[in-house]
Amino acid sequence: MRKTSSRNGSKAGNRSGGKAPANRKPARKPAAVKTPEQDAPESYMYFTERDLDQILSNLDHLRESVFPRVFSDNQKEEPKQQFFPSVCLIGLGRCGSNIALDVAELVHSARSYYLQELDNEERRSREKEIGPMRWIRQSLNLPKSNTLKPVFLIEPMVMLGDLDKDIEGRIRFSRRADESTFLEDYNKMKIMDLSEVHAGGAGNAPILGQYLARIILNKDTDHFSNEDWKFIHSYLIDSCGIKANQSRLYFYIFSAGGGTGSGMASEFGLAQQYSYMRKTFDPKLEDRELENRDHSFVFEPIFTSGICILPNIQDNRVEMSEALHINAGRLLCKYLAEEWDFSYNFDADETRDADMMHRIRPWNAMMLISNDIMRYAEQQDEGKIRDVDVNAMEKYANQYISQQIFNILTAQAVTTDYDEDYFRRAGVDIGETIRLDANDLFMSLAGPVAVAYAESVVPTDAHATEFRSINEDSRLEIDDLFFRSIDLPHFNKVTEAIEGVSLLPIEASRYREALKKYKESGYDATHLKDLHFFKNCSSIVSIVSLPKDYKLSYMDLNRLKTHLNALFPDTTLKRYALVIGASANLSLTTLVVKSPCLSDDFLTLIVAYIKRCFANDQTRYDDSLDEAMLDFIRSPELDEELVDSMLNEFENPAKILDTNWYAIKPMYEKKYREMCHDQQNFVSINDIRLTRENVKKAIKYLREIYRHRISKTRMISLNEQGSGFSLSDGE
Repeated sequence: MRKTSSRNGSKAGNRSGGKAPANRKPARKPAAVKTPEQDAPESYMYFTERDLDQILSNLDHLRESVFPRVFSDNQKEEPKQQFFPSVCLIGLGRCGSNIALDVAELVHSARSYYLQELDNEERRSREKEIGPMRWIRQSLNLPKSNTLKPVFLIEPMVMLGDLDKDIEGRIRFSRRADESTFLEDYNKMKIMDLSEVHAGGAGNAPILGQYLARIILNKDTDHFSNEDWKFIHSYLIDSCGIKANQSRLYFYIFSAGGGTGSGMASEFGLAQQYSYMRKTFDPKLEDRELENRDHSFVFEPIFTSGICILPNIQDNRVEMSEALHINAGRLLCKYLAEEWDFSYNFDADETRDADMMHRIRPWNAMMLISNDIMRYAEQQDEGKIRDVDVNAMEKYANQYISQQIFNILTAQAVTTDYDEDYFRRAGVDIGETIRLDANDLFMSLAGPVAVAYAESVVPTDAHATEFRSINEDSRLEIDDLFFRSIDLPHFNKVTEAIEGVSLLPIEASRYREALKKYKESGYDATHLKDLHFFKNCSSIVSIVSLPKDYKLSYMDLNRLKTHLNALFPDTTLKRYALVIGASANLSLTTLVVKSPCLSDDFLTLIVAYIKRCFANDQTRYDDSLDEAMLDFIRSPELDEELVDSMLNEFENPAKILDTNWYAIKPMYEKKYREMCHDQQNFVSINDIRLTRENVKKAIKYLREIYRHRISKTRMISLNEQGSGFSLSDGE
């Protein structure tokens, strides 16, 4: 167990940037000098700043760069209190940082365009509609021509990180720099320059990416030459879940097949979860002075999710690099083992607070999005995959991911995320919205998650909308909307959205045939519900997003619920969100929880990794391990001795690196010793290797989901003539 010493003295007086912001009054007292007892070493897994005043000071610096304050000569009052956005996107590695940047650019462009057009519309309205015309329009309730539909205007915090010294140059000199002033205007985007720790990438090896991230996260932030990292660290890790930091949702975006994103993402997530759990179990934090407690530890839940891009698997025309599959399989195996420990492994002697601190998972949920999405979309459109530009494929895949992020963000968005006058100007009744807050997501989403998505254009005329909402023919469109959401990925030419399921339940040709039977039978769920993807799903979250003034009928909503109930027969929990005025189209997003780990792609990747990096000489060269893995999941009891006989105790990283692992290992450990000066904190790269126990835990998680069932509620009666169980039955 590693040790560290708490810092001495207060740093509250080292602030810069002008007077304290208005959201913290009265001013805090300087931190008291620590006693020798308080300065005693304390065990920890990741570095966290322990000085509350220093954390709040770091947040001040970041807040002032996100919301620059301009003071006028005649300003008398304090500026309005500024909140951090409720959502933060963390893009790691080349793929993850590009996607997060795309999302930020899309949101910023939509917001700028909408606000400008809204101003123009209001000005034209004031100029033209005067006197009798305005009275006639209001009296007859005539719809305004060319009225803008509201759009989602939240701008999330965006953190971009890569083990590349040129990440800032890659972003600054990309196509975005020539097309707009986005990079200069979007103050909520921050680049995590980590090049002083490592500037040459992770060599497509996630264990190296993970180890380098461990160095970054164990190094005292005061010892970084890049001062911005200290402010970002306090926002992302030290202050998560406290009142001074209003961000409650964190999305980690990364590619599972690479080395940097795949290795770094889970370490960053674990560091954040460790800091959050430490606040939960640390009694010292409850003894803070009252004014400090008011400013910081009004403790609230956060929800974190990984958005994991899986590599291509099923394309027979293109031979994919096996290393991509192995890397992705390692990430999935590691995550399932951590999920098993956190969610299901409740041994009586391992539930103390101290033990729980070492049984953390990197995210509450991990959304799985296959990189095959664009290939299926092209096939549906009768396109030829060899003619598709690589950048175009990446752009559309990023669009699909952006769509899912948008819908989750809108489902939980709070009023402080919007411009001050947005709802009034857009005419949106916030009272009609059914939100999902961070706690709803925390309770509803856990483990691997897949996404089903579709959207439709709705009529703009108010009378047509009213007629359509009660017309029985609209049921057919609701049926079609639901079917398109679970279909293979395809391009909707009307809405220009990519629809379908983010991870196929089974191999593409088999799934296409099952969908055909489902549709031809009038949406009879018997053709699909026995697939593990549907049958073993423990919970679902459905988000319906409606444009302003469109009324979804009770009949249509019930029809959607009927489809969900029929297709997911064993769900324990179903949550619904209704978002109004966040998009121009009607969209349906369904989040499928836990059962995606039983899909063909998921199992293929995790077994490929286990076979390549754990199998011993007796099982490496035939199909015995492949078949045994299926038996391990299906059998009534897990034969752990058989697992031991087929697998080595530790993973062999050389199977991915294809080089001398023992020569590489000391080079990275030397870097750890140089960067983290406290030798008591040293972690060997061997310590982060996955073990056979991790594989067993991953298998146990798969077994738990494979056996998920629910029993129907039965009537219990004390009356002898009752239709259910009664006391007389046992007499």
